[in-house]
Amino acid sequence: MTAETSVLITIVTLEKREFMRITVIGTGYLGATHAACMAELGYEVLGLDIDPARVASLSEGLLPFHEPGLPELLRKHVKSGRLRFTTSYQEVGAWGDVHFIGVGTPQRAGAGAADMSFVDAATTSLARNITKDALIVGKSTVPVGTTRRLKSLVRENKRPGVRVNLAWNPEFLREGFAVVDTLAPDRLVIGVDSPEDEKILRQVYAAAVAGGVPLISTDFETAELVKVAANAFLATKISFINAFSEVTEVIGGDIRTLADAIGLDARIGRRFLNAGIGFGGGCLPKDIRALQARAAELGADRSMRFLDEMDGINLRRRERVVDLARVMVGSLSQTRIAVLGVAFKPNSDDVRDSPALDIADRLADEGAQICIYDPAGNLNASRRSPQHNYVLSTEDAVKNADLILLLTEWDEFKALTPEGLSAQTGARKIIDGRNVLQAKAWEDSGWSVASPGRRFEANHLTNMPPSEQLQLSSGPAA
Repeated sequence: MTAETSVLITIVTLEKREFMRITVIGTGYLGATHAACMAELGYEVLGLDIDPARVASLSEGLLPFHEPGLPELLRKHVKSGRLRFTTSYQEVGAWGDVHFIGVGTPQRAGAGAADMSFVDAATTSLARNITKDALIVGKSTVPVGTTRRLKSLVRENKRPGVRVNLAWNPEFLREGFAVVDTLAPDRLVIGVDSPEDEKILRQVYAAAVAGGVPLISTDFETAELVKVAANAFLATKISFINAFSEVTEVIGGDIRTLADAIGLDARIGRRFLNAGIGFGGGCLPKDIRALQARAAELGADRSMRFLDEMDGINLRRRERVVDLARVMVGSLSQTRIAVLGVAFKPNSDDVRDSPALDIADRLADEGAQICIYDPAGNLNASRRSPQHNYVLSTEDAVKNADLILLLTEWDEFKALTPEGLSAQTGARKIIDGRNVLQAKAWEDSGWSVASPGRRFEANHLTNMPPSEQLQLSSGPAA
């Protein structure tokens, strides 16, 4: 049975169950996805955001970010009336039975710790405006200990005689797959301190549970740690293979075959063992830094010290690409460089802490002229780095390039062929930052190809002293 089939079957069952109204506080990526998917599961949903422009846009069925499948769900349920949006906490507090908090927890300016001001403000405003017994459920990624602290905040601000309790239900969304990850996740985790609250959340997620999704009910602290632990593990796995790529760049070897070989060990697995330019986005970098900061606050900083080295490995991957570009073209000043992909991953327009955009910025700082094409990320990237030229196709990006960088593994870039690209550009030099091209086939067609984890021994290194070759291959110090 597919995930989609199991969800469809259980929606029919859900619509016969006890009526429940759901609100979602914060309508960014997490909140808008959760709101639309809860409507898809048969609930009446009211989304709240303090930004009137965003509320107006969502109320018209317009999504302010790229996520496959979500625009259709949003339009469907706005049209049906099952999903509405508001700026009023008073309306939300009087209307809802279960209130999900999905506001952001960005990295605090000048520090690694998470900025909890949005979560605190949402919780306080909810508590003051809830007029009937209700459950507040946090979904944001937060430092361990947050739920117990927020329970005190709720007690201080709630209305007399109204029962308002708190639970934590971390999200595990993958950008590009957020709809299926909400409707049919690989697991559900809830942190509760009462059987009544567990019963409520089991009812909310009845469709997924009936479809076979495991539900883990636990204490607050474990529920809070699950998301950051998962992200720390994924970041570790990515950094592990990138650390080995630093070795193969010096001594030789095939990093992809190495990853295939160790990935066949069931204890390790092949996923996330792709050497490249490192991880980015709005979650992994900030979450591992916030975890380090919280561990230090708790006096357990030694236990998370390895995350600091991971961060260093990750950042060295970006500098490695700049080094390779410098070697392939000589001086970067006035060099025309085409960058294919600036979103931090495919099927997303998210450029937060994007390694690709950071590399483009570093190249521009050395005088290179950057021309960028990303199927979804151009607009967001242009807002963050307006100094670059943004175009609407691969052909436009590579037309006058001296060097091409493939930095986000969109399907259309993975499908490029040396013959096809040769017809669009005079350049015959490419850096495959994601290791998705068959380098030998490209080199046999007359291209010079460099990629992370691969010893670059083309003509560009032959005139360099061995000490400089080693330095380039090893990458700069963190």
